[in-house]
Amino acid sequence: MKRELKLRVGGMSCANCVTHVTHALESVPGVHHVSLSSWRSRHATVVIDDSVSQNELTKAVQDAGYTAEVEEEQPVEPIVVEPEHRNAKLDFDLLVIGGGSGGFAAAITASDLGKRVGIVNAGVIGGTCVNVGCVPSKTLIRAAEAWFFAGHHPFKGVNTAPIELDWTAVRSEKDALVSKMRQNKYIDVLKAYPDIHLIEGKAVFLKDGSVQVEEKNYRASQYVIATGARPRTPPIPGLLDAQPLTSTTLMDLEKLPKSLIILGGRAVALELGQTMERLGVEVLILQRSNLLVPDHEPEIGRAIQEYLEHEGITILPGVQIEQVSRNGGISTVTAHTRGQTREYKAEQILVALGRQPNTEKMGLENVGIQLDRNGAIIVNEYQQTTNPAIFATGDVTTNPEYVYVAAAGGALAARNALEGNRKPLDLSALPGVIFTDPQIATVGLTEAEARRQGYQVTAKTLPLEYVPRAQAARDTRGFIKMVAAEDTGRILGVHVLAAEGGEVIQTATLAVKLGLKLSDLTDTLFPYLTQVEGLKLAALSFSKDVEKLSCCAV
Repeated sequence: MKRELKLRVGGMSCANCVTHVTHALESVPGVHHVSLSSWRSRHATVVIDDSVSQNELTKAVQDAGYTAEVEEEQPVEPIVVEPEHRNAKLDFDLLVIGGGSGGFAAAITASDLGKRVGIVNAGVIGGTCVNVGCVPSKTLIRAAEAWFFAGHHPFKGVNTAPIELDWTAVRSEKDALVSKMRQNKYIDVLKAYPDIHLIEGKAVFLKDGSVQVEEKNYRASQYVIATGARPRTPPIPGLLDAQPLTSTTLMDLEKLPKSLIILGGRAVALELGQTMERLGVEVLILQRSNLLVPDHEPEIGRAIQEYLEHEGITILPGVQIEQVSRNGGISTVTAHTRGQTREYKAEQILVALGRQPNTEKMGLENVGIQLDRNGAIIVNEYQQTTNPAIFATGDVTTNPEYVYVAAAGGALAARNALEGNRKPLDLSALPGVIFTDPQIATVGLTEAEARRQGYQVTAKTLPLEYVPRAQAARDTRGFIKMVAAEDTGRILGVHVLAAEGGEVIQTATLAVKLGLKLSDLTDTLFPYLTQVEGLKLAALSFSKDVEKLSCCAV
């Protein structure tokens, strides 16, 4: 019988500490697996034999120069197979449900391990990102940017006659790219793995643990669910009858509306709102919270609102939607704002209020899979559901809704399911980008989050007017905010609002992940006239007056 212990480890201050503690625990005879995602987590998960004592583990950590305390212990339960199904024939070692990035990552990983793999997919293969998410939206964002700046550029003082927009051509180019990437990244990839068996249709779990697809049942040793999510339509009175647009249907309109009301103030709302405005649509954003992107630094919310309003978008924060109606081709939103009830009208409404996990009618209750209140599958750090034989990844789970998280989780889930690795998904340094112009790119803790976690914090904000690349590009909108621990100078978070900020954030991600200090950035050479040089300047601003620095941040 094996046991799983969770230890609280003290004294760690960098990525090397993780290695030292892991090696110390692995040196104890009878330890099967050690998971320690990052030094900031301060927690280690250890799978041991019954013969191993808690004292042996804590002593090994102490001998390495750290402290350890057992917080939780539980047996590692073996997968239980009901007697009547104990000898049932297995069709696959791993059956993956969902043909998007997470599902493909799981299936490819299992195939590379030499396992028999099936993948069930309902609808168009490729999932959200390539078909109706990242790829088409970013293509339209780029097209809108090119058309907008060809006509006028309010930040550079240029103002010429706008070029006539051919929306049909723009949409066709978008569809062509989607088709090409779906072919290259999914259909052709599947052909390269002939041992992955594609099963088309909707999967439903039965009470005997098998999966029914159409009229046939399949049984596997382990399962991975990666069915994704779809745009959520909240229960606002009259909203469904008004036939609102979602991010999916907006991008497929045959004709752009003259006016658009957007409900929401986060990534999808801002990206598509700016895109539509740049394509000539009159845009009004109604946001419930008092700030746009409320999960980010408040300075970012205030600044991006200013920039979007400067382009012509109307933004009303602190709005409570009461009802929606549609009459004669015009939609009306009745909302309470600033102490009064008002009506707002437009040709179309876009709902950008989050996503709904695709968990309905899958028979998850038949196999004991628990969901949260939003219908998402609850998974642990190993991507395992409440049924030990079933794992899940991507937007269908409680994980952050990023395609790269889905893919990483899918590969990890497959390995954990098939090899019993019990390795956690490390989200301690998770970068995120919102593709507005300027872009919002972040990693690590905000200043408020760091304080809530008990850090003594120091933070500096560097306006982009001090970054030579921004000056040369004649676009100094935005800033770089860096959050660091006051005592050690370790970088806890970086928050960028800048043109091409997404190209800057990965360097910051490595800094956060590896526990680098401000001095590690200031002592590193950065190429001149690049946006990423702003990270070095931001780090220097903690100890120097950047106005007194010469060329190349010295």
